[in-house]
Amino acid sequence: MIRAILVFLALAVFPATAEEMRVPQGEAEIRTGFVPVVRVTAPAVVNIYAKRIVRGRRSPFEDDPFFEGLFRDFNEPRPRIQNSLGSGVILGEDGLVVSNFHVVGRATDIRVVLNDRREFSARVLLSDEESDLAVLQLEDAGQMPALELRDSDTVEVGELVLAIGNPFGVGQTVSSGIISGLARSGTATGNARGYFIQTDAPINPGNSGGALVDVNGRLIGINTSILTRSGGSDGIGFAIPSALVRQVLTQARAGNTRFERPWAGLGGQTVTSDMADGLGLDRPGGVAVSQVHPQSPFRDAGLRPGDVITEVDGEPVNTPAEMIFRMSVAGLGTDASVSFYRQGRVRTVSVSMIAPPNIPPPDKVETGPAAAIPGLVLSRINPAIVARYDLPLSAEGVVVEDPGAIGTRAGLREGDVLRAIDGVPVRTPAQAGELLTEARGRLALEVQRGTRRAVLRFRL
Repeated sequence: MIRAILVFLALAVFPATAEEMRVPQGEAEIRTGFVPVVRVTAPAVVNIYAKRIVRGRRSPFEDDPFFEGLFRDFNEPRPRIQNSLGSGVILGEDGLVVSNFHVVGRATDIRVVLNDRREFSARVLLSDEESDLAVLQLEDAGQMPALELRDSDTVEVGELVLAIGNPFGVGQTVSSGIISGLARSGTATGNARGYFIQTDAPINPGNSGGALVDVNGRLIGINTSILTRSGGSDGIGFAIPSALVRQVLTQARAGNTRFERPWAGLGGQTVTSDMADGLGLDRPGGVAVSQVHPQSPFRDAGLRPGDVITEVDGEPVNTPAEMIFRMSVAGLGTDASVSFYRQGRVRTVSVSMIAPPNIPPPDKVETGPAAAIPGLVLSRINPAIVARYDLPLSAEGVVVEDPGAIGTRAGLREGDVLRAIDGVPVRTPAQAGELLTEARGRLALEVQRGTRRAVLRFRL
């Protein structure tokens, strides 16, 4: 009876070929469960111990533009060492390891411990806070056991999976479950944004960066976060799909230190049921385009506000995060097939996956000692600047790249848009530098931070 149930599950959930999947033969194989899978995959999953030095806070009012100055000399901050514990997966026989950014990002000392207790120092080759991924290189590593990547687009809800990691620092642990959801976006905690695989395999603190593998021992995702009320696993965990992991790994091998995503140059939103009626769609779905940057590759391909993007490379997209994920998987330098709905028809075009253009040139300027705020580094806003600081597509003028010591005390931050100086609209970094040098007596800076605007006033 048990064997009959297992045969049914294997055939129903894994419609694979005989070469890819074999039904357990006999009672002895049934009793071994996932043992053969664990034997193959466990050696490639590692424990990671990371340290970084963080600056202590002077007071509870630090970073407050108004109260910070009152407590500036209250006491000196003392640096402290912050430890993090997590997991990683060896994906290259030369010692390349993929983990989470929140485990190793900005770490000053990283130690990797293999399943056989060998220890290695490691350095970060590439890190990306937005996807919560980082690629490490083991120092002086010989040939390492490595996992095979499976295309995460072939994963289906209901598949059996194993989560392997180091929860709570107790040592390598294996838990089992199923794929309980796909295309989850905007639901994971932390800095990760985008598209996730959901599983009910127990994932706990310390599992971050560990492997989510199928019953054939192939990696389908990197465990990244959970939804929980208790702090432990409540059966809703998220993994970063292997399709994105592959692209991050490719860029790390190419020498990139930061993950570069194709630039859309679009503003859009998920199509709701109310919007679907107005757009003439028979069901909600897709991403409604609300804004198109003049340099957007989608504009060059013919898209315009009002269009609804439904697919990228044959895969459905229903949120902006999912569309960016699909573009990231396509990779820079490729052409992606994009389907969109317009006036009752579905059209398909080829869109170039490009990096955000650095045009017009940023014309970076640093204000001199005679300026009202010396040491202020300013750049002209272009698509590359918009992408780097997550500015609105309509942003124009000048951005603060480095506020400098005096600018920081004045309340300026990296990524602030400098809109006007003493009421004069700012168009270029050179113009801003001249206005700051000519300022006398009083100074008023109109600054935009995100969607908020403020005027900072000073007496010189």
